[in-house]
Amino acid sequence: MKHRIVALWSMLFILFPVSNALAQQGICVAPQRPVCPLIVDAVPRYEFTFSRLIFADNPLAVHELGDYVGFPHWQADCSDSDPHFISALKRMTRINLKGQSQSISLMDSAIFDYPALYMVEAGFAAFSDFESLRLREYLLRGGFLLVDDFHGSYQWEKFAEWMGKVFPDREIVDIPKEHEVFHVHFDIDRFVQIPGLRALCLNNGATWEKPMTKGGGVIESNTSRQQPAWRAILDDEDRVMVMINWNVDLGDAWEHADMEEYASEYTSTAYRLGVNYMIYSMTH
Repeated sequence: MKHRIVALWSMLFILFPVSNALAQQGICVAPQRPVCPLIVDAVPRYEFTFSRLIFADNPLAVHELGDYVGFPHWQADCSDSDPHFISALKRMTRINLKGQSQSISLMDSAIFDYPALYMVEAGFAAFSDFESLRLREYLLRGGFLLVDDFHGSYQWEKFAEWMGKVFPDREIVDIPKEHEVFHVHFDIDRFVQIPGLRALCLNNGATWEKPMTKGGGVIESNTSRQQPAWRAILDDEDRVMVMINWNVDLGDAWEHADMEEYASEYTSTAYRLGVNYMIYSMTH
């Protein structure tokens, strides 16, 4: 117990200087517009292609949270996070993997050629009726949707709202740590909140991000709304169709894996989770 207390205090002293150092380096400035490859193979030539989901922004959510980033939210971090993660997949698995990511819309029937879609900033998404039906069909036919990097109760409510149109007949459930998705390749036995880099900087080392209610600028009074959660939507055979990472930012951890100021515990957990998710998507 004594050693654990010492380790805890050591971590606290480490985090606060890190946040100050990041601020001094200008990390907290507004993000630059990412460059996301839009290449879609007419006929897939690889066993796996990392595919980022394109969606339209919900203008109401953007306005009410005041989150004007200057580019569509689906693009967040793609320039660096996607290439880093693809490199990790190549090192950690034997998957015949395309070396470049792609971005694809639900309007494109080619989505059925790819086992997994990666989606960020899900609280800002808006889908047409056609896109909702297309996503439902994709998932029920064996597809897998990985949802990442959305935070706080308001973004959760907006996500649950549009997902409810995709699956009005299915519940979102908590996933136990014993679930196969966490053990299909790596055995993950420690779950930590994986923060965005700017959250670490702006929140003095805190790992939660944007704990806001409707209206923006209002800090959540319920601390449970700041905690990470791993949830899912299952098919009739209990296969995970939608893997939901709430109050977690895998993409930032992939992107900043080589940054000394970003804790290796965050990056190692994010990479292992990501690899497990992709292998699960290909084998279930």
